[in-house]
Amino acid sequence: MIEKIAHIGIAVKDIDKHLKLYRDILGMKIGERVKVPDQGVEVVFLETGDTRIELLQPLNEDANINKFLEKRGEGQHHICLEVDDIEAELKNLEENGIQLIDKKPRKGACGEMVAFLHPKSTGGVLIELEQKKK
Repeated sequence: MIEKIAHIGIAVKDIDKHLKLYRDILGMKIGERVKVPDQGVEVVFLETGDTRIELLQPLNEDANINKFLEKRGEGQHHICLEVDDIEAELKNLEENGIQLIDKKPRKGACGEMVAFLHPKSTGGVLIELEQKKK
């Protein structure tokens, strides 16, 4: 069961450049900023009440997000939905014909369990599931 939108991911080439808008002009509070080497990104979360904005910047030329930036440029990358039981959700989605990128959850940027759904099955939108923190 979907609990809420956890965050909206935005792909950028330079996080610090975009913090001028989000932090300095819009007044958003900066949350966690972490490097996720296995996904090839550095991320910073901006607090917006119940939902966060996640800025994602490539760590190196081999990062998967570079393909997105080259093809589409900077902009919305994914929507993350918070779920209570990620394994049950993945099973339900697969049984209903939704193509999964991650058949098993993996650790996300802040240590929570996450999994991605393929945009071919979700109307062209990359959807991330994030298990609700207990």
